[in-house]
Amino acid sequence: AVMFLAAAAALIAAMVLALARAFAGPTVYDRILAVNQIGTQTVLLIAVMGFISGRPDFLDISLLYALINFVATIAVLRYVKRDRARADKQS
Repeated sequence: AVMFLAAAAALIAAMVLALARAFAGPTVYDRILAVNQIGTQTVLLIAVMGFISGRPDFLDISLLYALINFVATIAVLRYVKRDRARADKQS
């Protein structure tokens, strides 16, 4: 159990670093990638916490969150692409 707590702590530390990257940028794509990384690490954290607490149903929740993270990332990227195409067309 100690090993899983260490893994959870490492995931939280990596999430803090990714959050710093999301704020730092410099491009919108760097920010999107950092937020996607945070979502992926959240999936891992939910799975690890479910294993630590002995609740295997957390794995289902983490898989659902992974699907939502994937769809949201694709949606945001398509929005940014469309918005940039519109801005290029106007100038």
